Amino acid sequence: MNTDQRRSFLRAATAALATSPWLSSAGQGRAEQAPLPHDMGNMPASWTGKEQIGMLLYPGMTALDFVGPQHMFTSLVGATVHHVAKTMAPVVSDSQLAIMPTVTLARCPRDLDILFVPGGGAGTVAAMQDTQTLAFLADRGSRAKLVSSVCTGSLLLGAAGLLRGYQATTHWATHALLTAVGATPVQARVVHDRNRITGAGVSAGLDLGLTIVGMLRDGTYAQTVQLLAEYAPSPPYNAGTPDTAPPDVTAMVAGMFKDFDPQVRAALQVAQGDRSATERRVK
Repeated sequence: MNTDQRRSFLRAATAALATSPWLSSAGQGRAEQAPLPHDMGNMPASWTGKEQIGMLLYPGMTALDFVGPQHMFTSLVGATVHHVAKTMAPVVSDSQLAIMPTVTLARCPRDLDILFVPGGGAGTVAAMQDTQTLAFLADRGSRAKLVSSVCTGSLLLGAAGLLRGYQATTHWATHALLTAVGATPVQARVVHDRNRITGAGVSAGLDLGLTIVGMLRDGTYAQTVQLLAEYAPSPPYNAGTPDTAPPDVTAMVAGMFKDFDPQVRAALQVAQGDRSATERRVK
């Protein structure tokens, strides 16, 4: 189901049902059809907003980090979701899934309701060393009503100076790196501290997105979005965290990050130096 269909569902369930071929044919021949129940045409005014949401795209990011929250954000009736990148060329993720930007960094609205950053591996380290990307995040993040990330996107927020003094989470294998950006690590699926909200690894983006939907609308609205997505996780294996995965599997996955830690710390040193130089120039 695409974005327009999901928004139509939230605006008026009866209108969406009326366009269904099987329902339309079932009603043929009736002189008069009784109105369907649960007409959402008169939904509460609080269910419609005007949020401006900026979601960062960068080469090598993890696609699901982006797509999970994007699905939830585009379910917000009245909101505008911007896919923000350095250029308008397709951005290729670490799984080779290409995503189309809708606006460049320079043309992204200056005042955002939500600034969102996905994570990744080598692509995230490269983004942490990109002065244009960091300048964008620092600028928009300084005014955004809500600054958010999933997985190692929190480290990119940190490189831009946006997590110092905040509680945050990230992928379990990179939790120790949060202290390097001045954040307080919290082991949780979603961590909300003032106007910062961060999600754990990859699939936690669905939880983060749904949490934000509930914050911006209400519980019933969020439950409707959840049901529409049939989001009812029941994985075939119980290995989603180090606490439940077999020790040898956890050790193997942890080993995949042995080079990531020093790369991030090196990138953070460069980013910190750039920020300090900028602050000196401003003074």
